[in-house]
Amino acid sequence: MSDERRVNPRFEEDLVFERSSGPARYASKTDKPVRYFAVANDSGAVLGYVWANDEDDAAGWVTRPAGGDEAYNGGYMWLMKLRDAKARGIAPTRALAELLQGSEDIVTTHVVPGSEAEAPSQAALKQLAAQA
Repeated sequence: MSDERRVNPRFEEDLVFERSSGPARYASKTDKPVRYFAVANDSGAVLGYVWANDEDDAAGWVTRPAGGDEAYNGGYMWLMKLRDAKARGIAPTRALAELLQGSEDIVTTHVVPGSEAEAPSQAALKQLAAQA
């Protein structure tokens, strides 16, 4: 019997890493007009806005800073819904319309009825969120 330890050949192979772009996502910025709606908690306080723009294939969540941690956390499920829509190949404003029609499975927040509107830009929507 030999005292030599056999080296597993797998330890001598070169590793190949493949870079993944991750889950499908809409662009997070646009300087063009955006469609949006407000999202509130159970007591009716607006936490933020879900927005979309087809020209830049962009959509996302704008947090209302006055909403604190609840507002930052409140956007998570809405962003996941947007990711799902992107993965299905749906245009951003179509995804927005879907969320307006059916988001009952998001139990911690809800769409503010009648809040769908258009802002001249994403920056204008951020200003609206900061003022409220």
